[in-house]
Amino acid sequence: MAKLNGPITAPVNKIIPFSSVDGYGNRTAVFLQGCNQNCLYCHNPETISMCRACGKCAAACPVGALSLQDGRVAFDHTKCCGCDTCIRTCPHSASPRIRNLTPEQVFQEVLPNLPFISGITTSGGECMLHPDFLTALFSLVKETGKTTFIDTNGQVPLKAYPSLLQVTDKTMIDLKAGDQEDHLRLTGLGVNQVVENIQLAASLDKLYEIRTVVVPGVVDNEKTVRLGSSLIASWPNVRYKLIKFRPFGVRREYANIPVPDDKTMESLRQIAWDMGVKNVVIS
Repeated sequence: MAKLNGPITAPVNKIIPFSSVDGYGNRTAVFLQGCNQNCLYCHNPETISMCRACGKCAAACPVGALSLQDGRVAFDHTKCCGCDTCIRTCPHSASPRIRNLTPEQVFQEVLPNLPFISGITTSGGECMLHPDFLTALFSLVKETGKTTFIDTNGQVPLKAYPSLLQVTDKTMIDLKAGDQEDHLRLTGLGVNQVVENIQLAASLDKLYEIRTVVVPGVVDNEKTVRLGSSLIASWPNVRYKLIKFRPFGVRREYANIPVPDDKTMESLRQIAWDMGVKNVVIS
C-alpha cells in the first residue's frame, strides 16, 4: 500500500463506469495495479507489475500521454487514446497508465454514476494489496447506501482486516487450482490461504461467488471444481462461476491453448451440482 507520510493512495489502473459482470446489478469497477500472483495464463498480465520507468512506453506513445519526468513515467490520462501501444511495448508485465489516487478522489469519479449503479467492485491486479485504501473508499460508498464488493485472488488473509470486512458487502474469490502443487505451479503461490478466505467469507455471509477458469491441459479442472464445490455446498446463496479460458490478452506462449468445449463445461457443472452446489453458472 502506498502511504508515505501523507494521504492514503493506491495505483489505479482504470475505472469502468458501468459493468454487469463484477457482481450483481450494474456496478462501477475500480481496477488497481499490482498483483501478488503471476498466473501463467493471466488475461491482463499488464496489471501484474509496477512500472520500472525504463522509458520504452514513453518513447512509443503516439499521442504524448506518457513522458519521463525525474526518473519516473508520468501519465496524462486526458491525452490517452487507449491504443495500448504502451502495453504492447512494455517488457515487464506492467502498465504506465496509472494514477495514484486517494479514496476521496476515486469516490469523486464514482459519484456521478451512483444514481445508475448498485455499488462498486474493486479488482486488479490484486486490490487486497491496499486494504486501508479499500476501507476508506468503501466507507464513503456505504454512506450513500450503495454496496461494496471485493474481487480477489484470495491470497491476502481477510481475517487480518476486520475494519475492511465491516464495510464490505460481498467478496468474489478465484479458485485457480484444486491442490497445493497445481496452484503453486500455476500462480506462484499455494492454495491454502485461498481456501481459508473462502471459508471465512462464506461463514460471514460475505461471499457472492467463487470462480474457476477452466484451462484445458494446464491443471486438473475436475479436481479444482471438486474442491470448490466442497467449500461452498453448505452455503446455498454462494454461486460457483465456471469460466471458459479464452486466449484474449494472454501471454503469447498461452495464446494457442484451446477454448474448452461445451461438453467439458457441462460435465464440470454436473460435478458441482452432484456435490450439492445450488447455483452454478458457465461464462
